Amino acid sequence: MKIINVALLAGGYTGEYEVSINSAKNIANSLDASKYKVYTILINKDSWVYHNGHEVVNVDKNDFSLVLNGEKVKFDFAFITVHGTPGEDGKLQGYLDMIGIPYNTCDSTTSAITMNKAYTKAIVNGIHGLHTAKSVQLHRKDEHDTATIASALKFPLFVKPNNGGSSVGMSKVYNVGGLHDAIEKAFKEDSQILIEEFIKGREFSIGIARLNGKIVVLPATEIISTKDFFDYEAKYTPGITKEVTPADLPAEKIREIADIVTQAYLRLNCRGMCRVDFILLDNTNEFYFIEINTTPGQSANSLIPQQVRAAGMDLIEFYGQLIEDAIKA
Repeated sequence: MKIINVALLAGGYTGEYEVSINSAKNIANSLDASKYKVYTILINKDSWVYHNGHEVVNVDKNDFSLVLNGEKVKFDFAFITVHGTPGEDGKLQGYLDMIGIPYNTCDSTTSAITMNKAYTKAIVNGIHGLHTAKSVQLHRKDEHDTATIASALKFPLFVKPNNGGSSVGMSKVYNVGGLHDAIEKAFKEDSQILIEEFIKGREFSIGIARLNGKIVVLPATEIISTKDFFDYEAKYTPGITKEVTPADLPAEKIREIADIVTQAYLRLNCRGMCRVDFILLDNTNEFYFIEINTTPGQSANSLIPQQVRAAGMDLIEFYGQLIEDAIKA
C-alpha cells in the first residue's frame, strides 16, 4: 500500500498561531502512521518551513515540495489547520487548487464567504427553524455614527471583527457610551466589523462532517462560561468555561438542530469538517445561528475531538476518513 505524504499546514498570520500549532500536534498524533507520512509545515508571512529535527527546510511553493537528504518530497494531500488567514479564508485553498493538491477543508469560495460573518448570515437566512440576531455591518473606511447604531439596535450589543476567529477583538456593550471604544477595538483586528443584538440563551457548538460520502452531525457541546460572554480568554483559559459534551438536550431538539446545521452545511457548499456555533433562545428554545467555523480547533481538548469521542468514534479513523473522502472527491 502506498504511503500518502501529508503536508500538515499550521501557523498562519494571526493571534491564533499557537492555537493552530496545538491543533497540528494533536492531528499529527492521530493520523495512522501505517497510511500517512506527516510533514508539519509552519506557515508565516515570511516563509513556509519544515523542521526535521536538525534543520529548517523551506517549502518550494512552485510545486509544493521539499528537498530532504538530497531527495525531493512531493505531497499527495494537504491537511489545513491554520486558523484565520491564510488557511481559513480561502487563500491556501486557492493555491492548492491551482497546483492540484487535494485538501481537507471547504473550497476557496466557501472558505472566503464563511470567514465573513455578515455574508454567511445572509446566505443561511431563510433556512427553516434558523434565526439570526439583528445586526449592523461597518467598514473602517466609512463614517460611524454611534447614535444611529444605538437607535437601530437594542442593547446589549456584541461588537466583533467580521472576519476574525476565536473571539479576538470582541466586546459586549451595554449602552451607547461603550460603543466607540468597542468599535475601535474590533477595527484593530479587521477592516469590517459586525454589531449584533445580544441573544439571551444557552450557547452550543456542534460539529458536522462528510464521512464516507454521508453528512454526519456530531453530538453538540454546551458552552457554560463564568464570564459574561465566550471571548478568547474564556475559550483558552482553563477553569473559566465548562464544556458539556454531549449537551443535555431532548432527542427531538437534537434532531431539529441536526437538520438545521445540515441545511446550512449544504447551502454554504461546505466540505470536510465544520463547526456551527448557535444559541437556543431562553423560553422558546429557538435556534439562533452565530457562525460556522470551517477550520475548527483540533487540540486534544477542542470541541470537535470531544464530540468525535462522544459519538463513539476514533480520532484516527475520523481524520483518516476526512483525508480519504477528500482524495476521492
